[in-house]
Amino acid sequence: MKSFRADYVFPINADPIKNGIVTVDDNGKIISIDNYMQPGTPVQQLSGIICPGFINTHCHLELSHLRGKTKQGTGLVDFIKDVQQYRNIDNGLITEAAIKADEDMYNNGIVAVGDISNNAVTIPIKTNSKIKYHTFIEVFSFLPERANEVFENALELQRQFKPLSSSITPHAPYSVSKELFKLIKTYSDGNLNLLSIHNQETEEENKFYRYKLGNFVDLYEHFGIDISYFKPQARNSIQSVLPLLSNRQNILFVHNTCTNLKDIYFVKRFDRHINWCFCPNANLYIESKLPKVDLFVDEGFNLTLGTDSLASNNELSILGEMRTLQHHFSSLSLPILLEWATLNGARFLGMDDELGSLEIGKTPGLNLITGLDGLKITPDTQVKRLI
Repeated sequence: MKSFRADYVFPINADPIKNGIVTVDDNGKIISIDNYMQPGTPVQQLSGIICPGFINTHCHLELSHLRGKTKQGTGLVDFIKDVQQYRNIDNGLITEAAIKADEDMYNNGIVAVGDISNNAVTIPIKTNSKIKYHTFIEVFSFLPERANEVFENALELQRQFKPLSSSITPHAPYSVSKELFKLIKTYSDGNLNLLSIHNQETEEENKFYRYKLGNFVDLYEHFGIDISYFKPQARNSIQSVLPLLSNRQNILFVHNTCTNLKDIYFVKRFDRHINWCFCPNANLYIESKLPKVDLFVDEGFNLTLGTDSLASNNELSILGEMRTLQHHFSSLSLPILLEWATLNGARFLGMDDELGSLEIGKTPGLNLITGLDGLKITPDTQVKRLI
């Protein structure tokens, strides 16, 4: 057994423990969490706080080779063009970058990831990783006539991922036709199929759905896609696609950069199991804008954190996302951010029986956070994985 004592222990599911001690066995299973020393077990004294391992609910491991390839602050549509230009290179280089990104996430205290995949390149990495993954097999086609073909391809990719945990999910409102949404809904109504969807990363998405105007019209023209069939919906994208999503699955809306209070109230009126994920560093990288996070806090939703990919972020660090949020939203306390970074993410991914909180019998990993100013994250704050 190993015992660790820190200035504070944050179990997440219970109040912080001052001068708390966490004892684990050789497999990382928690034996006890209290103020008392286990007889015969030496205690390692640490400065800082101990918390569970972090959960990254949104990442694109297969885009790790795009680090430094995309332009910052040019908006989502230009970002998409950059990604499409550079994403398809030698699989060896893609794999090498993804392996390094997986190692970096592990060293940054991340124990589980909800990862977006469009191909099979990350299967060996996830099979051998120390991190637990759930893979969202992402589908996109805005052409109704391609819906069946695209969905069948996703089913085949899911078969390749077995026995790894995976599900089939729509990419975003602007890239999935109503026909393809309906196929995913039918599948989700009859199978265990966790959903994760990019949502309102830019106001251009809402403009496209409301008026069929803006940069997305130019994007489809750029890619030679005929969208003459599409009619403006006279409402924001999330309000247009929510009825097309299953009410039998947990749904994660990711980014939410331009989600407003009317959108949130619209969502609350539907019988959908909604979770929200914030990736603030990616929002700043792409749109130079942050979501109105404070609108979500008291609305009763499960809120989580993600890193997005190295195409839109300089690092895959949940602590880095918390640092950015606390800097821009001073009302977000460390206990709130830690809950988003741990237990809430584990709940969405269905891993909270093992991860997300310091409870006897769980194996959530242990992180040590140092360099805090009281309970404020600073530029000097760091995370170290203990187990």
